[in-house]
Amino acid sequence: MSMTETPEGPRKTVYIETYGCQMNVSDSELMYGSLAAHGYTPVEAPDGADVILVNTCAIRENAETRVIGRLGELKRFMKADTIVGVTGCMAQRLGPRLLDQAKHVSLVVGPDGYRSLPQLLDGARSGERFSATDFDLEEHYEDVVARRFEGVKAWIPVQRGCNYRCTYCIVPYTRGAERSRKLDDVVRETHDVVAQGLSEIVLLGQTVNSYNDGTHDFADLLRAVAAVDGIRRVRYTSPHPNDFSDRVIAAMAEVPEVCEHVHLPMQSGSTSMLKRMLRRYSREDYLASVERLRNAIPGLALTTDIIVGFPGETDAEFEDTLSLCREVRFNDAFMFKFSMREGTPAERMPAEWTVPDAVVTERFDRLLATVRGISRENNMTRLGARVEVLVEKVARDGTLLQARSRDFKTVMVPAESAKIGDYLTVELTGTTGATFTGTPVRDRAPLPMASPMASPMVSTTA
Repeated sequence: MSMTETPEGPRKTVYIETYGCQMNVSDSELMYGSLAAHGYTPVEAPDGADVILVNTCAIRENAETRVIGRLGELKRFMKADTIVGVTGCMAQRLGPRLLDQAKHVSLVVGPDGYRSLPQLLDGARSGERFSATDFDLEEHYEDVVARRFEGVKAWIPVQRGCNYRCTYCIVPYTRGAERSRKLDDVVRETHDVVAQGLSEIVLLGQTVNSYNDGTHDFADLLRAVAAVDGIRRVRYTSPHPNDFSDRVIAAMAEVPEVCEHVHLPMQSGSTSMLKRMLRRYSREDYLASVERLRNAIPGLALTTDIIVGFPGETDAEFEDTLSLCREVRFNDAFMFKFSMREGTPAERMPAEWTVPDAVVTERFDRLLATVRGISRENNMTRLGARVEVLVEKVARDGTLLQARSRDFKTVMVPAESAKIGDYLTVELTGTTGATFTGTPVRDRAPLPMASPMASPMVSTTA
């Protein structure tokens, strides 16, 4: 029986499976919250759920292929009256085409349509099928109370959409134009987060450091949320290299709650490649941003995104990417093989610019080896350092706890040393090259951080 019994009678159950970025995680929390307010009970597995929603990503073709396959797999979990819906960026991109591709899907709802989910589900019970993919540039879901499931941190969207038009990117077409929430609304949500017992927040936006609500900029926002009593850590993702004003960098340097980590998407180390990508900065501009950030924030950890095999990429342009990795010495990198997306400007580039798969794979392997080598070197220099960590979850092996340092190191600590949500000071005692082991140091403050590090993150399908 899938419905949960309550004093008022049975409640419908809903299962949401989430793919893609942190914004999608946040959107799933919004959907859970909205549906809970309309009588639904979230469940942790699709088996027999009254509603199954797949919240999707469209950033790469492989992500969409995985979702299509998963929709087929989910048929075996359906009851006769289960409603299946697809939400998120893939839903926005494909719209009614998804209803044609998957006959058991009743709903296709884009990121600005979640407010209508309860009503759409009611209609679906009558056998109707819906596609709701209109943009709403005023929608920020201010009156929806998110049902958070991340445990120790809160994702807080502060900006939706994007005004940059990078030639490879589908996001402006799936999430619309950039718009920012009012600062007071973000601060209110931050107070709510503290009331729920959380002390770390992550501010989300497609180019989050371009935040501007008409009165306040991102520097104002950082200072305002950090001032909320009970907030201990402030993170954000993802910024754009062009939007680090002096005010924003000063706020990062001066506000102790802002963590010493910036995920700074690079995409390529070649100025000519960056021009074809329409990234609006050069190699030299990017390096200047890195220098300004590191000069202002001692011990800053830098992570990045890199695309391999963008149309027209030459050997020399790829070598520029490798050399920039060596120069900056990133602490981490998300590395991706280029994925052509229907409707983006890259689709109109000459066919002869296509980089052969074998060449892309060889370059990707070289990039991976370069980033991992730098990470390993950095990691070894960190052994013996003491850092503050926040325990986030049980590690995969079940015998350790996984924690995170302020500068985004993953540190494994003994299970008996703490519980999820605890802050600890640990000494870094070992490294696999990707993560650290840490030994708790009792009653001693963390030592100042030395040169930062982290491990490479790799994805070719997400």
